[in-house]
Amino acid sequence: MNLNQQELQTLRHLIGSHELAEKKLNFYAEQCQDQQAKQMFKQSAQSASNTRQKLMSFLG
Repeated sequence: MNLNQQELQTLRHLIGSHELAEKKLNFYAEQCQDQQAKQMFKQSAQSASNTRQKLMSFLG
């Protein structure tokens, strides 16, 4: 699949956003004392990671 410049730029932006979200969510999980909240943050971080990996697959 060939991406035009705008699509490529948008894809890079989305990948970066999901990477940042993953890092922040993992940081929040590390800081959290409540086990339920910690698990929620970890699950959300994993979801962001999975989505980032799926987006990266479009790069080739």
